[in-house]
Parts: sequence; C-alpha cells; structure tokens
Amino acid sequence: MDFGRRDHLGAKNGHLTIDGADVVDLARQHGTPLYVIDEGRIRNNYRRFAAAFPDADVYYAVKANGHIAVLRMLAQEGAGADVFSDGELYAALLAGIPPERILFNGNSKTDAELRMACETNVRVSVDSLDELRALARIASEANKEVEIAFRVNPDVSPATHPKIATGLVQSKFGIPHHQVLASYVEALSLEGVRLAGIHCHIGSQILELSPFAEMMTRMMDLVEALKNELKLELDFIDIGSGLGIPYAGTAPTPIDLANTVLPIFNARSRALDIRSKLILEPGRYIVGDAAILLCTVNTVKEAHSTFVGVDAGFNLLLRPTLYESWHEVIVANKLGKTSDHVYTIAGPICESGDILARDRRLPRVEKGDLIAILDAGAYGFAMSSQYNGRPRASEVLVNKGEAEIIRRRESYGDLLTGQNIPPHLL
Repeated sequence: MDFGRRDHLGAKNGHLTIDGADVVDLARQHGTPLYVIDEGRIRNNYRRFAAAFPDADVYYAVKANGHIAVLRMLAQEGAGADVFSDGELYAALLAGIPPERILFNGNSKTDAELRMACETNVRVSVDSLDELRALARIASEANKEVEIAFRVNPDVSPATHPKIATGLVQSKFGIPHHQVLASYVEALSLEGVRLAGIHCHIGSQILELSPFAEMMTRMMDLVEALKNELKLELDFIDIGSGLGIPYAGTAPTPIDLANTVLPIFNARSRALDIRSKLILEPGRYIVGDAAILLCTVNTVKEAHSTFVGVDAGFNLLLRPTLYESWHEVIVANKLGKTSDHVYTIAGPICESGDILARDRRLPRVEKGDLIAILDAGAYGFAMSSQYNGRPRASEVLVNKGEAEIIRRRESYGDLLTGQNIPPHLL
C-alpha cells in the first residue's frame, strides 16, 4: 500500500505499521480504543516548519495536543508555546518551555489567569480593553510589568470551516482592526504593561495561501501606522498559523507559506527600518499526521448503509461530528486486500451524529477487525470527553519501533473523580 506523504506509515505481513511498530500488536497488547503517537514524526514536522522560517520564532499551539510528552519533545526542539488557558500554561512551563517564549492567548481570561501570567513572566496577547485594564491593575498591584501584544481581528476570510475561522469580522477573537491604534494609545497610558508586539490568527486548516498574504499585508499596515503615528517599534509580530494538512488531497507546505508571507514581511520591515521578530504558531501541522486512533469492530450491520460499529466515537475524535471533517480509515489488519465494499464507520455514542467516516471503500470488514483512523494527532484526544460514561483511551508513544504508554486507559473510578455524594443521599 502506498501511503504517499505519510512515510512514517508502512505495511508488514498485511498489517499497518507506524514508525516500524505493528499496530495490530499494539492493539493486542494495550487494547482499544488506542491513540498511537509517532515521536519522530512530530520532531521532523517541527524541524521542517522551523527550517522554512529560519529567522522566526516558532511557538507550538498547545491546544492542538497538550500531552506533556509532546510538549517536552517540542521544548527539546526549541519550540515556544501559544497557550490558551492556565492549564496549558502550567503544562508548557512544566515541560520546560521558557516563559519568555510563551504567549498567553485567549478571548476571555479570568483574573486568576492574568495573575498567573503576571507571576510566571509570560507575554500576554490582550483581546479586549477590559482585559487590558484588568491586567494593568493586577500587574501594578504586584509591582510588575507584563509584556503584551494586542490580538487583532484583521477581517480576513480564510477558506475553511466557519467554526474554525477566527479572523472574520464577526469572530469573537481580537480587537477590530480599525480600533487597534486607539487600543495601543490607551495601553501607553497605563502602568503595569509594556507594549511589545502585535498578534493575529485567522483560522485553522487553511488550504489556500492568499488569505495569509492578505493577513500579512494588513498586519504590516498596522505596524506602519503604529510607528508613524505613535512612534512605536514592536519587538515581535505574531501571525499565528492555521496552515492546513492534507487529510485528503494536497495542502501547502511550510515553504509555500514562507514564500507567501516572508517577501511581504521582509520588504515592509526594510521600508520601515524595523527589526521586529516574526512569530508563528503551528499546531495541527506539527502533530496532526503524527498519530492514529485504533478501534476494534464490534458489529457490521446492513441497514440504510452498511454500518461498521467500532469502540471509539466522537467521545474520542470529535472532529468528524463537529466539523464534518474527513479522516482516512484503514482496515489495519487487512492491508493488501481488495477494497470492494462500501461502509460507514459509526461510533458507540447515543447520537445520530456519531459517524467517523461515511461511505468508505474498504476490504470486507468483520467483527474483530482493527480500524485505523489516520491523522488524528491534532484536536483528537485534546477534545475528548467521558460522554456516555466511557473512559478515555490509552495513548502510546512510538519511537523507532519501540512503544511506551504515555497515558493509561481511564478506569470506571476515573469517571467519578471529583464527584461527591451529599450526606442526605447516603
């Protein structure tokens, strides 16, 4: 079987392998559902992205996959972190990512989160004037100064699912671009904050390059206005990322993205005589194709469609239900067999939307077969839940054919963690 760009996947004796490890053996040893993560693939993906932007800083978007082992390997690679909560900040620091290479993002931070950002000396991407005033007060009370950027809503429409387009004019994220200068003026009047940068992010899983060019141009227009009108030269310009991966078909590469935004960034920087650092925040590109989700076939049922019922559903991989997203599926124990049947892969959750893949041509599927769902490393386990009282899956990390458990399978007791029965019910 030809896996194309997925050169970390292979076939051996009719079984799917990932970085040399037989996934059928992994499923037998660890049970299913099971997430399998390829360490080498994550490292190589990061290196490819960083090489495309040799003079920029790369901050991994922790929301894509926040496992502490993933964060640790990226810390070793020199990545910074884009975090969206106090929990993500805690994990990034614990993994060894330096605070000066962390940007605390988010549109509705609590005062407690702002205090944590202040105490840990990380930069903050400020999303509103209310947040600016709260952060300035908190920092001043602590006799500290926090480096900030404003997150800009650049009103750029990327060709992606509406639920993951974050730079649209109607988005909840960021300061509308026509209000940005006034926001910087107010920040200059406040103690406790220092204006260090400007930030935006236009969406996720973007497969066209023109929105990135439009965004880069609009951001540099704002940088020029800040310099000319406020005499403000910024330390950094953070343009997020959102570069898509080819779940199906093709996608731009980091080099394609660099060839789109760097000429604009470099030319405008020279014209303005500024030396601001460019920052990018890839998430999906780094981890998306580095993991697969293994699930066992429980039933095959002839109905409106031929349904293959498996032991993982949107409790473990929400993307197909939430975004109608496409993931390739493989019968992992029947590689090389003729794909002469059409199946719909359905999860065990009590919702009609619990469909992982519709109308896929596969070899004959039987109870006990092993289904592999590819490209499940981004927004897979990170968005999982215990809905329907289903314990979450194990995760295994593979490195050069060797596998280690990095998250144990939850027990029934884990479903009740934090719960308490009031005395009057005893």
